[in-house]
Amino acid sequence: MLTDRKFQNTKYYCQEFRNVTKEILPWLESLAVEYRCKIDKKEWKSKYNNYVIYDYEPFCSDGFEINLTISSRQNEYLNFVRFLYEEKIQKIGYLKSCLQL
Repeated sequence: MLTDRKFQNTKYYCQEFRNVTKEILPWLESLAVEYRCKIDKKEWKSKYNNYVIYDYEPFCSDGFEINLTISSRQNEYLNFVRFLYEEKIQKIGYLKSCLQL
């Protein structure tokens, strides 16, 4: 139990990012730190077996999806990180489609 009053009413907001690619993960982590967010949970979940979940990168990370939970005291920071992440994903998809033409 916390006794200090300034920490009792602290409200944290969380957002979860699912299936983050291995190449974008360092960028997303640095972006979260830059915008005063904390990485609460980073897990590698098997695509083939729901019971296999690691909190560290497994030796062979093929067949795993990376899930990230980010928290902040201000929801605006989280929304902005989500916006930048989705914009980057859209641009990568657009550039891949341009290469296929």
